Amino acid sequence: MARGRAKRPDKLLTEVELELMTIVWQLGGATVTEVIERLPPGRSLAYTSVSTILRILEQKGVLATEKVGRGHRYLPQVGRDDYQSFALRDVVGRVFGGQPVELVKRLFEGDGLKPEDVDELRALLSPSRSERS
Repeated sequence: MARGRAKRPDKLLTEVELELMTIVWQLGGATVTEVIERLPPGRSLAYTSVSTILRILEQKGVLATEKVGRGHRYLPQVGRDDYQSFALRDVVGRVFGGQPVELVKRLFEGDGLKPEDVDELRALLSPSRSERS
């Protein structure tokens, strides 16, 4: 994380913004070239496109820059956990009527959870864990 206190997100990121932001989070900061090098195989974005998107993220306050040689290094200003919480609250509000339990029910009823995922969730909800909190 960059110096100073992490900001709270105030807008959802677009799909491509989130894709690039995920790379920056993984690296803890990155140049345009480093982001391009980390794109998945078969995913090609022009240098100018990546640069433009990173500048937009900077304008949104999600990234900050520091000068490195002739270029810039982009540093996260919003933590990944903070963004995930923000996005999840948005989904719960818009899709599940503000009811987090409805989201959890859907997870349990769907095909997305493996048995070990269910076990982990049960452990999180166990009475002995909630007594420690």
